[in-house]
Amino acid sequence: MTRRLMLTMLLALAGLAATGTALADQYPSKPIRLVVPWPPAGVADVVGRLMAEKLTAELGQTVIVENRPGASGFIGTELVAKAAPDGYTLLLVTASTHSIAPNLYRKMPYDAIKDFAPISQVTSAPTIMVTPATSPFNSVAALIAYAKANPGKLNYATYGAGGSSQLAAELFMQAAGIQMTAIPYKGATPAILGLMSGDVSLFFDSIPSALPHVRSGKLKALAVTGLQRTAAAPDLPTVAETFPGFEFIVWQGIEATAGTPKAAIDRLSTAMGKIMAMPEVRNKLRDLGADATGSASPEQFAQHIVRQKEKFAEVIKRANIGYLD
Repeated sequence: MTRRLMLTMLLALAGLAATGTALADQYPSKPIRLVVPWPPAGVADVVGRLMAEKLTAELGQTVIVENRPGASGFIGTELVAKAAPDGYTLLLVTASTHSIAPNLYRKMPYDAIKDFAPISQVTSAPTIMVTPATSPFNSVAALIAYAKANPGKLNYATYGAGGSSQLAAELFMQAAGIQMTAIPYKGATPAILGLMSGDVSLFFDSIPSALPHVRSGKLKALAVTGLQRTAAAPDLPTVAETFPGFEFIVWQGIEATAGTPKAAIDRLSTAMGKIMAMPEVRNKLRDLGADATGSASPEQFAQHIVRQKEKFAEVIKRANIGYLD
């Protein structure tokens, strides 16, 4: 009886292993949809379509981008959170939906950690610290020295409560030990115009939005907010060169619904590893102001999401921004 039981158990284990191998070999067996929770033509959409194109080639199945914008990215993100956990519905996840929003909104339609299965990070994008072209500041240190000698004299442009422009400025003020006044605008373009006219002293903007104005001489760039200099503007110093360890980035990645079989996650992770090493992908992301930042494993990406969520929680708490309804 004991030998018969052991034989039965060994055969069962072998069957499970064979089933896992078969699932890995069979996935994907039909088209996959990649949900982008932002409108067409934006940076997230461009990144999503680039990943869909490359995943199609790597997986041998069509990956279709489905834009589901609205409610600060909540609509598309919730859709994936509640999708069937079979690997055929993926999400282009962003810092906004997973690291920032959970610390800003009292009620969330999804759990940013529990409802998703991370696959791979795709981008890491710093913001760029810009001032008016006529500004007397030519370095981060010079701006800080002025702010400390003239309390309350500097202001900064922001758009959207809890948006990247505000959070980057709040983190910078906390690191530098200075205070500046937030001047709200209805978007990046009006904020840029306010900066050009000298109505505001400082703006933390996305690189694609601000860099053309820097190159044309209409704005002056002081630094970028990544830990390392970015390939999109390699001559610009980082804020970390003044404050070691300073980092403010927004990021994007690929996730599936929680409960997706490990065989599917591993297949997707392997494909993403190949994609993120492609020179044409890295160059395209650089043109968007982002650095290609693949993850060594799904577990590594999961840890990144948790760390970023905790970091923004601290920034928001110190800034006393409070919950949004």
